[in-house]
Amino acid sequence: MKTSLDDLSMFVCLVETGSFTRAAKQLNIPKSKLSRHLVQLEQSIGSQLLIRTTRKQQLTESGQLLYQASKSHIDALRGVEEEIGSFINEPKGQLNILLPLEFFNQIISELLTDFAKRYPKIILNCSHYSGALPESDLPYDLSFVLHESTLPASNWIAKTLLSFPQSIFAAAGFVNTEIIEPNDLQRFPCILAEQQEQWLFRDGENTLSVAVQGRATFTSPTMRLQAVKQNLGVAKLPDYSCQAACDLQRLKLAKQPVALQLSVLYQSRDIPIKTRVFLDFFQSQLGRLS
Repeated sequence: MKTSLDDLSMFVCLVETGSFTRAAKQLNIPKSKLSRHLVQLEQSIGSQLLIRTTRKQQLTESGQLLYQASKSHIDALRGVEEEIGSFINEPKGQLNILLPLEFFNQIISELLTDFAKRYPKIILNCSHYSGALPESDLPYDLSFVLHESTLPASNWIAKTLLSFPQSIFAAAGFVNTEIIEPNDLQRFPCILAEQQEQWLFRDGENTLSVAVQGRATFTSPTMRLQAVKQNLGVAKLPDYSCQAACDLQRLKLAKQPVALQLSVLYQSRDIPIKTRVFLDFFQSQLGRLS
């Protein structure tokens, strides 16, 4: 016996409503289609399930047995369908977000808190990573990346959100008489985010790469900022991270560093609603970051 779930579901609805007219209305189908499904079900089982007269309908013994056996399963299936529909249409569930350490600042913390308050059924799980790129196999819904050059090819979908100007910063007491061109930086101690770092500068339509010498390397942007303030060396930093630092100065070079791009990576264009509402919220708040 091979019975269709649709046939069973319509049969249960027919029994519960007590008439073809009410069942067809609830299912939003013609009565003729409902009759065809009942015939299919009876043929599949090999037994009459319903006695129908002009005034009423009555279950046969086989129909009663089938109804009692299938009702709980059909109800459970309906419950799952409703739960899935609610999950698809309502923002909820755990949202896993990966952020670069460079970008894990107070503004981002406030933004994430505001989002959590707006969507209380979404559980945020936020982590950070150091280095240029996150590992591609990490199980995150969204990964944010700060980058200067084009991102390498991957299976992830990348969307650029914002561009941050960068500058070369030194301590307020640093007297600059020799750093004019980017290549001049090769003779000065620099504070790096990674060892053997290349600093990129805009050179018209091209990009100039300068291999700088590291006086110290700190993955933490806060530590790099403090090292510059203590006159340990010069550093390339996003302008936004130094706006409130009165004990720093921006060096005026003939060429400016390449801007820092903020991109978000996700695995599919068909993203769940919890991810979509976060992206929409984040993009609506970009003015707080610039």
